[in-house]
Amino acid sequence: MTHTYMRPVPPRFTWALTAVTFLVATNLCCATTAVADDGPSVPPGTEATASAPVELDRNDPDLKLPEGATLAEPKVLDIKTVVEDQSGDERREDTNSDVTFALQAEVLFGKDSAKLGAEAKARIVTIAGEIKTQNATKVRVFGFTDNLGSSAHGDVLSRRRANAVQAILGQELSDANITYEVRGYGEQYPIADNSTEAGRKKNRRVEITFPRTAS
Repeated sequence: MTHTYMRPVPPRFTWALTAVTFLVATNLCCATTAVADDGPSVPPGTEATASAPVELDRNDPDLKLPEGATLAEPKVLDIKTVVEDQSGDERREDTNSDVTFALQAEVLFGKDSAKLGAEAKARIVTIAGEIKTQNATKVRVFGFTDNLGSSAHGDVLSRRRANAVQAILGQELSDANITYEVRGYGEQYPIADNSTEAGRKKNRRVEITFPRTAS
């Protein structure tokens, strides 16, 4: 894994890290404005990947290229840029194919609530501007919680929060060509340790993902 700094980002963000990684391309089919939670889709970055490569003996003579053989054409690796503001309230991930914004629940909602505050709406409007810039026509809005309380409650709350975020995006974008996939995953797919409050805070989030279509 190689760490490096990438291009400048919006002022309120600070550079976090850039990692080179293989990603599996995923095509989503969204038939309606808000898709039900009974499909197979998973959050970006959690798709199944190929099994780990087999360890090879570099001295094995069978690994040498036969006479006259050539190497395959080089492949361009997907570059993943992760940018997080100093407070950790907002994170942006860019790959060659997708853009993902993750907003912590505390900056969007009150405790155990799905009602958006004024600051939250301003942040979502900014993301809507990026969706316009990328000319994206498919947007995924996924809600997540920590593991406190019942799993069923977390599923419902995370879906209600995702619905609230999607509603603002829909109002701001006002584009009939954009389809939305809205899901609530509850405590599934944590990105931090749920045994600490700092970790649980990161897990309580809403992620907005859309294809990168502009250079």
